[in-house]
Amino acid sequence: MSENGNGIGDIYQKETKYDRETLGGGLDWASRAETYKIYEGAPRFTLPEPEVSEGSSLWRALNNRRSVRNFRRSPFAPSQLSQLLWAVNGVTLDVGEWQFRATPSAGALYPVETYVAINRGEEIVPGVYHHAVRAHALELLKEGDFGPQLASACLGQSMCASASAVFIFTAIPARSKWKYGERAYRYIYLDAGHAGAGLHLAAEALGLGCCMIGAFFDDELNSILGIDGVEETAVYAAAVGAR
Repeated sequence: MSENGNGIGDIYQKETKYDRETLGGGLDWASRAETYKIYEGAPRFTLPEPEVSEGSSLWRALNNRRSVRNFRRSPFAPSQLSQLLWAVNGVTLDVGEWQFRATPSAGALYPVETYVAINRGEEIVPGVYHHAVRAHALELLKEGDFGPQLASACLGQSMCASASAVFIFTAIPARSKWKYGERAYRYIYLDAGHAGAGLHLAAEALGLGCCMIGAFFDDELNSILGIDGVEETAVYAAAVGAR
């Protein structure tokens, strides 16, 4: 908090408050943003169905969860990627127009997208991928080893190069602003936190290491993903791998 309460964080908190006098108004349904992002024409790697009936208990995963920064240079199996992505974005119930997912989202608007930069994988080439939620598939955006670039973009955190993969969460603000206006930004970061918690607990349940990352050069990380930082921007990341 700044001394006079006029720092950008203070202003943000003030300007996004709800007030009984100003809250209200109808919604313009015609301006609602698309719920799902798809890269048309991108090569797809379909993930195996996630196993949701067995595994480590939630209580054990909560008790054992720690930030892990040292990884063995082991490849990710498709089944592991499937489990991790399902814990972040998985559709748990499909009722036609609406899909319930493994993590909550304000207004069920899901502004957070998930990308995975795979450094080492079984049956899947290294590169930057986007998770296509409804198809539960990875869309290849560009091939290559981006570990060193990611480490540099994340303020020199070398774990981004040694991890099997780096998960990057982005936000499409329009999805939430359509309903919540400027307050949407509060919900976006809460949603990203929900996604990160799901990923971290799933990694622990699979016996993998995970470390969440909030420190990065925004424009550099956005550039690796090929997004503009305005209509879509990186908000959170995580290094995941064998420990």
